[in-house]
Amino acid sequence: MSPPVINNMAEEKHVNYFALQKACEKPGCPLCTLIEERITRYIDIILFEHISDRRFRADYKKSGGFCKEHSKVLLNFRDGLAVAILGRGTLSEYIEDFKKKKMRLYKGICPACLKKNSIEEGFLSFLAEKHNENMQSELESFFTKSEGLCLRHYAQMVKLIRRIPKWLETFQMEKFEQLYERVSNFIELSAWGRQEDFAKLSDEDKIVWKELAIKLQ
Repeated sequence: MSPPVINNMAEEKHVNYFALQKACEKPGCPLCTLIEERITRYIDIILFEHISDRRFRADYKKSGGFCKEHSKVLLNFRDGLAVAILGRGTLSEYIEDFKKKKMRLYKGICPACLKKNSIEEGFLSFLAEKHNENMQSELESFFTKSEGLCLRHYAQMVKLIRRIPKWLETFQMEKFEQLYERVSNFIELSAWGRQEDFAKLSDEDKIVWKELAIKLQ
C-alpha cells in the first residue's frame, strides 16, 4: 500500500516566510526589523556559546572588534563577562598602538556586519523569488499591508536582483512616490503665510519629515 500523500502547504513554506510575515505585522521596514532581531540573537549566541571558538576570536581580532553600530548591541546584555573578555584584547591592542604612536590597520570586517549582509541577501532573494501560487498570493497580501522596504534595503535589492517582481516594484515605487509628494507638500505649506493651509494637514503629514528620516536611515 502506497503511503498517503501529504499536501500540507505549511511544510512547503520556508522559515523565512514565517519570519517575514511576523515582521510585516510590525511598524517600519520589515527587513530592518528582522535584521535587528537576528543580529541581537547572533551576538547573544556568540557571547554565551561561542566566545571560546578560535575561528570567531580570530575574525574578531582581525576586525578590531565589532563596528560602532554593533558594539552598541552589547549594552543590552546583562552578563558582562563575555563582553569584557572580548573587549579586553581589543583595548590592549589600542593601548599598545597608542604607546607606539602608530595605529595598526585592521583588515577584517566586523563579524556582525558579515552576518547582517548574509541575512539581508537571504531575505531579499527570498522576497524576489517566484513561489507556488498559494504561497505567492499570501506573501504579496501580507507584505503589501506593511510599510515596505526602506530606501536602503530597496536600493540593495535593485543592485542584487536582476528582475524584481512587478508587484513588488509597483508597491515600493508607489510608497516612495507618495512619500515624496507628502514631503514636498509639507515643505510648500511650511512657507511663511501658509499657516492656515499647514494647519489643515493631517497629524501624520505634519511630521512627515520623521517618516522621511526613518526611510533614509
